[in-house]
Parts: sequence; C-alpha cells; structure tokens
Amino acid sequence: MNALPDFALACPELTLGIGAVVLLMLGAFGGEKSTSKVSWGAVIVLLIAMLAVVVGREGSTFDGAFVVDGFARFLKVLVLAGSALAVVMASNFAKAEKFARFELPVLIVLATLGMLMMVSASDLISVYLGIELQSLALYVVAAIHRDDARSTEAGLKYFVLGALSSGMLLYGASLIYGFTGHTDFVGIASALAGEGRASLGLVFGIVFLSAGIAFKVSAVPFHMWTPDVYEGAPTPITAFFAAAPKIAAMAVFIRVVIEPLHAVQQDWQQIVAFIALASMILGAFAAIGQKNIKRLMAYSSIGHMGYALAGLAAGNEAGVQGVLIYLATYLAMTVGAFACIISMRRAGGMVEDINELAGLSRTNLPMAFLLGMIMFSLAGIPPFAGFFAKYFVFQAAVQAGLYWLAVIGVLASVVGAYYYLRIVKVMFFDEPAEGFVPMALELKAILGVSGLFVIFFAFISGPIGAAAAAAAKTLF
Repeated sequence: MNALPDFALACPELTLGIGAVVLLMLGAFGGEKSTSKVSWGAVIVLLIAMLAVVVGREGSTFDGAFVVDGFARFLKVLVLAGSALAVVMASNFAKAEKFARFELPVLIVLATLGMLMMVSASDLISVYLGIELQSLALYVVAAIHRDDARSTEAGLKYFVLGALSSGMLLYGASLIYGFTGHTDFVGIASALAGEGRASLGLVFGIVFLSAGIAFKVSAVPFHMWTPDVYEGAPTPITAFFAAAPKIAAMAVFIRVVIEPLHAVQQDWQQIVAFIALASMILGAFAAIGQKNIKRLMAYSSIGHMGYALAGLAAGNEAGVQGVLIYLATYLAMTVGAFACIISMRRAGGMVEDINELAGLSRTNLPMAFLLGMIMFSLAGIPPFAGFFAKYFVFQAAVQAGLYWLAVIGVLASVVGAYYYLRIVKVMFFDEPAEGFVPMALELKAILGVSGLFVIFFAFISGPIGAAAAAAAKTLF
C-alpha cells in the first residue's frame, strides 16, 4: 500500500467536506436566521469545488480506488452545476412554504460529496461508499418538509426501497468478487481478460449490481419510487433528485460496465439493452394520463434515462460520448422545466395540475415561450438540444448493430411527444386561468439560461461534443 494517498486529487471532495462542516457550524451557532447565509455559502462551496475540478490534475490514488480522469471531470462539473442550481431554486421556495432550515443546503453539499465519490470510484467498495453517502443525505432531503405528510411519505418510501437496492448492489458486488477475486476495476478486468463470456455466477453478480445502480437512475423495473417521491418531495428537491443524483448514478453505471466488465460485453449488453427498452416504453406510455406535472416529469425522467442507456448498450466510445452529451442536455432541460414548475404559484399557494398552465401565453408570454421550447426539446424535436442528444445515442446503437433498440427508441419518442405537446397546447390554446405570481429573479435567470441552451444548442454543440469525446476516450 502507498504510505500516503495523494489528497490533492481529491481536492473537490475535500472542499465539499470541509465546506459542509463550516456551514453546519455557521447554521448551528447562527440558528434559523442564518439559513439564507448558509444557502449562498453552499452555492459558493459548490462553485469552488467546480473550479477545483476544472483546474485539477488527473491520476489515481487510494491504491487505485479513486481515479480522476477526463470522464470523471466532465461529469463532476455537471453534478456540481445541478446541485448548485438546486440550492438556488430551493432558497426562496423553502421560505415561502415555511420549511426553510439551514440543514437543507448542508445536506445537499454532503449528498454532492457522495456523488463526486461515485463518479471517481474505481473499486466496488468505493462505489458502495459513495452511493451510501449520497443516499443517506437524500433520504433526509426528501422528507425535509416535516409538516407535509406527502414529503414524509416520500422520504420513507425512498429510504425503504433505497435500502433494498443497496442490498442488491452489495450482493452483486460480492458475487463479482467471489468469481474474479478482485474488487478493484483493474483487477476484475485482468481476471476477465480473454474470457469472452461470463460464468453463470458472474452473470448473476452483474444482474444484481445492475439492479442496484438501475434503482439510482430510476430505470425500469426499479422505477417504482420515482413518481411518488417526485410528487411528494418539495419541488426544488424534486428538481435536485431529477438532475445531479441521476447523472452521478449514470456515471457509475458507465464506468462499471465499460472498465472492469468490457471483456464480457455480450453478457451485460443484454441487461442494459433490456433496461433501456423497458424504460423508454414505460416512460412514453405511463406519462400520457398524468395530470400532476411533477408525476409527468417523473415518468419523463424514466424515459430519458432509457434513451441514455440505449447509448450505453452500444458499449463503444461513440455510445459513451452520446450518453455524456445526453446528460448535459438533460440537466439543462430539467432545471429549466423545474424553474417553471416552481413558479406555478398563486396567492393561495403552489399548484401542480397541468391544467393550471392554461392560457399562460396570455398572462406570462416569456415563461410560456421558454417552457414551450423546453418541452419541444424534451420531445426530441429539431433543432432543439433534445433532438441532437437522442440522435447521438441512437446513432451509437445503430453502429453497434442494435437496430431494434434504436427503432423502438424513436417510436417511444413519438409517443412521448404527445404529453409534451399537450403542455404546449394548454399554454397557448386553452382559455387563460388565473395568472401566477411573478417569478423570482433567480428562477428567471435559470430559465433564461436553460432556454438559450436548448434553443441555440446547435451553435455550441461543437465544444460540448469535443469535451464529451475526450471524456469518453479515457475509458477505452
């Protein structure tokens, strides 16, 4: 073993850990009056960590259990951006809904620390540690609104099902260790080199490990928690759940199947393809009858994780590049959509029914226009960002010979376009409902940047595609 790990490689993680402790002390001594300071302090800590990711060097430490490469840096930036935006969106909302507590931004910072560990994990043990650090914070975050029965129910459901998924992941990891003799990814890859096909026991291990990770990305058939938690949790928390944790879990999924299990691709490819297929289909059809916009976004996210997994199923460099581009566009579309959902407020409080958006174009045209553009993008309609994201993952699937998966994905996109376009129809063609209270300044900024990203993605796709290609190349 190395005498002393290279802690400089973990500078972003150390920043978040130390920052969380400082913010916790600030909140504990300052009381509830310090909530706003803690929230903006959390945003600053997350931005400093992002800067540390960008300027930091690459390498591995902790005997190879923690690795910093182009892949990890790309996804860490997305995770930190998603977490920072969630803290910003939650600040004023928590005050309005009377559950503002300084613990919320601290928990988000700690959850983000777990996510960064997940992204850099290169050992089954470090994968589990990162997932549990993230999950323990998220269980509390989901139930942070203690006076709301729906929020408490959401936290309890997520906790129970999360514990089940962790058990499945651990069982799968133990089977992989038993049949390869290693927990580190390099050792597993060496043990499987030249095998071609996995043994029956190893296949079971891969299945259970994939099931545990699939729960974290809410992929079918491990999606059952998603609609209830999305609906029950406070809306900014739902936005957080929909963005950063899913990106981190997808990073784990990619690294686990590409690095240690690449030699037995034929075995895990079938598993990933099935999960992708089921997620695309369920996400397309289950959202059609939804009236609550947060539940609709839950099924939408299930479908989008299916599209991303279609790129991963290809198992090649183009597929991973497509997934990374997809995650970047998914983050932008998700935070923009939830900035609008958080703004669905009248004098009597929050509303979540889709019909409450009726005639929004006549009461708040900028919000209706940008939300409409985001819905077009989520539907995959050109020339918006969502179209290019789906194009890259389906193209990778076709290159890998998975024609049937690409065809079904396109058909699922056509079906899914119905419920996105229904929202556009409600906003622009229905009789106006009562207008919402004015959007908060920070929500206007988030919606504006997200809308510009979605609309003009074709002009900035070059640098993003190049960064995603460089990140994907480090895994092969």
